[in-house]
Amino acid sequence: MIDVWGIRNCDTVKKALTWLDANQVGYRFHDFKKETLTAATLDKWLKAAGWETLLNRKGTTWRALPEKVREGIDAASARALMLENPSIIKRPVVVEGGNVSCGFDAGEFAKRFKKGE
Repeated sequence: MIDVWGIRNCDTVKKALTWLDANQVGYRFHDFKKETLTAATLDKWLKAAGWETLLNRKGTTWRALPEKVREGIDAASARALMLENPSIIKRPVVVEGGNVSCGFDAGEFAKRFKKGE
C-alpha cells in the first residue's frame, strides 16, 4: 500500500489517482485540505526527496509570494512555507516505504508500481 498526498481537485493528483485505480494499485489518499501535514512527516519527505524537489515553483501559491521571499528561499524557509501552506508542495507526493516522489508521470508510475509484469 502506498500513500498519496495532495489536493483532491488538483488535475495532476486526479491523473495519478486515475492511473493507480486503472492499474489496480492500492493506495491511501491524504488530502492536504482535510488532513494536517505534520512536521515529522514533512521532515521524512525532505530527507528522502529534498526541499528543492518538494517545493512547487510553478504553482499559484509560489507566484503569490512576495518576490523577496522567493529570492531568499532556502531549506529552512522552504520547510516553514510547506508547513504553513502545504499547497506549495508539488503534488502528488507519493510515499512507498522509503521512496518519496512528487508529481505524476505515467511511465515512471508504470516502472515503479507494475512489479512482476
